[in-house]
Amino acid sequence: MRYLLTGGGTGGHIYPAVAIANEIMRNEKDAEILFVGTENGLEKELVPKSGYTLKTIRVKGFKRKLSIDTIKTIKIAFDGLIDAKKIINDYRPDVVIGTGGYVCGPVVMTAALMKIPTLIHEQNAYPGLTNKILSRFVDIVAVAFDESKKYFRNKGNIFVTGNPIRMEILNGDRKKALKKWGLDETKKVVVSVGGSRGAAKINEYMVDVIKKSREEFQILMITGKNQYDSVIKMIKDYDIRLGENIKIIPYCYEMGDIYSIADVMVCRSGAITLAELLATSTASILIPSPNVTHNHQEYNARVLEKNGAALVILEKDLNGDVLYKKILSIVNDSSKLKTMKANAKKLSKIDAANEIYRLVCKLK
Repeated sequence: MRYLLTGGGTGGHIYPAVAIANEIMRNEKDAEILFVGTENGLEKELVPKSGYTLKTIRVKGFKRKLSIDTIKTIKIAFDGLIDAKKIINDYRPDVVIGTGGYVCGPVVMTAALMKIPTLIHEQNAYPGLTNKILSRFVDIVAVAFDESKKYFRNKGNIFVTGNPIRMEILNGDRKKALKKWGLDETKKVVVSVGGSRGAAKINEYMVDVIKKSREEFQILMITGKNQYDSVIKMIKDYDIRLGENIKIIPYCYEMGDIYSIADVMVCRSGAITLAELLATSTASILIPSPNVTHNHQEYNARVLEKNGAALVILEKDLNGDVLYKKILSIVNDSSKLKTMKANAKKLSKIDAANEIYRLVCKLK
């Protein structure tokens, strides 16, 4: 069987596609897999690194306001359709799978119009525009959250699968990780992280938390590579002396180890981050990014909040005092922490990749 997967722009679209591809290969050793993305998205780096071949097409997202740029975008969209059709004609896939991002539009639409079996996966509680349009043409729509079903017109072909995760996050070594960062296994650990590039507001107010803390808990602060120097400068400017309970690092590739030691995670609420929090039964304080399309991170965060797995602070309401008090409200209440972890576990769908693969099998 030949599978064509498409999704791109951000890791939130690419990692699910890679997880699905890995699940296909786990079940079908002789399967052939091709990815389609763009030259400028993260897929250019992440897909080859995952061991798969990537072909690219021309595509660009539409801006909300009409301008000269809109005309250029329409032209590029037609170019993308031509590129997509050529790739599909050359590769002749048996199934086409889309995981979101602008690149999915021309590829999945072309496949659907050519009567090739198609499936799309929506990671967020509030679906992206591309997937909402494609849902009217594809055979199957897989969604991560039950709450997102109401945004699609055709309810008959929608299945709740959860978000596929990198299975290595489940294999963290707690003892090794605590030793690596010199942390005390008898004290609670709060981890803050803003993704590979960091989140300036989270970093800024976590520095405030460090100022206020009296060693009630330990902090592992992952600043993001681009913001490590500015965080260290803030620490020096505030004349903060870091105790043994505070560790600051720019980035960590071994996220399984991070989840294994985190009693509470302070982070954004991208769909894949939330899937990993749930899979590892990690309590969280979620600070949705206000700079995403349709505010989908807040929609995601509210799902966990409603189910008692997380606390939510909007960035406009965020400051050092608020964040510090929220952290204390969890780490000082063992019953609350235990309940949040249990609620996260109830929401988790560790076998999401396999669930999607089962749906793919229906298309054969």
